[in-house]
Amino acid sequence: MAMMKTTITIVGCGPGASEHLTPAAREAIAAADVLVGAPRLLEAFASADAERIVVGADIAKVLREIAARAGRKKIAVLASGDPGLASLATPVIRRFGRAACRIIPGVSSVQVAFARVGVDWLDARILSAHDHKPDVRPAALARTGKIAVLAGNEKTNAWVVSLVSRLARTHHAFVCENLTLPDERIRRVKAAELQTMTLPSRTIVLLIKRKALL
Repeated sequence: MAMMKTTITIVGCGPGASEHLTPAAREAIAAADVLVGAPRLLEAFASADAERIVVGADIAKVLREIAARAGRKKIAVLASGDPGLASLATPVIRRFGRAACRIIPGVSSVQVAFARVGVDWLDARILSAHDHKPDVRPAALARTGKIAVLAGNEKTNAWVVSLVSRLARTHHAFVCENLTLPDERIRRVKAAELQTMTLPSRTIVLLIKRKALL
């Protein structure tokens, strides 16, 4: 079986603000015949002259749509933030193979969150609670110095609250909402406060050991 020509570019679209989109990402999007992405990402490139495939809950359908065009058209798959963090990149690469995909990294909201609080993230543990609870007990993270949780899902908020509560004596907790956007907000919070918050989908919760903030 012949190897598929590289026609799928997975583009990291940054954390939200247009100034955080890299020149490489802009070039790939401008050159694409087909744009694949969530509605808000497609809307951000409304002026692009390309066919659009909207990503919803049915990822298998999206992959079939890509397969019908791969090899014939230049396809740009738009991923929020960086493609390496909880994005559509994983099922696309699994379906078409690494050789068929080019990945353009982007600035992730995790990077921005750590930058906002002035702490490096070299040894950070990154967990996603976007779709379901992480498969780890809060108690097992007690020794971890820096934790970033992709939050903003009402169904998993109880897990995030339990993590903040469990680590309250050793870690500071920061809720970072809508990073780089006009309504960006960063707050240091306690578990009781977090329990009553309604978090937007673009939320990162950082837990950082107190000594790292000195």
